Amino acid sequence: MLADEFFMREALSQAEAAGCLGEVPVGAVVVRDGEIIGRGFNSPIGDHDPTAHAEVMALRDAARRLGNYRLPGCELFVTLEPCAMCAGAILHARIARVVYGARDWKTGVHGSILDLFAEPRLNHHTQVQGGVLAEDCGRLLSDFFAARRRQER
Repeated sequence: MLADEFFMREALSQAEAAGCLGEVPVGAVVVRDGEIIGRGFNSPIGDHDPTAHAEVMALRDAARRLGNYRLPGCELFVTLEPCAMCAGAILHARIARVVYGARDWKTGVHGSILDLFAEPRLNHHTQVQGGVLAEDCGRLLSDFFAARRRQER
C-alpha cells in the first residue's frame, strides 16, 4: 500500500535523526486521517530515560497534540517491531493499527519472541502489519551496529 510506504519513510527519517545522535536508529510516526500528528525517535541515551523508545515518544507527541492520552482511530508506523513496553503503551493508547518495518528477533512481540497483540484476554486489540520497507529499516539498523563495532575496535 503506497500510503503505508509513505508513512514508513517518514518513520525512517525519524530513525535517521536518532542515528545521527548516536541512538539506536528507530523512528515512529502517529497518523490520524492521513495526517501525521506525532513523531518520535529513540532517545533513551540522550534523555537518560529507559522508556524513551520511538513509539513512546511518538505516542506522547500525538497525545499532547490531541489533548488526550487515548488515540483511537490512529495508526502507528515504526521502523522496528515493538517491544513489550511499547506494545503495552500502544494498547493503552487504543491505537487502531500498527505498521512496522523490520522484525526484532531479540525483543519483538508481534511473533518474534511472543505475540502480545494476539493475547485474547487483553481488553483492546490492535491490528498489526509487519514487513513494510523491511529491507530499508533493517539495513539502517545493521549499518548502525556495524559502524559501532568498527569504532569499538
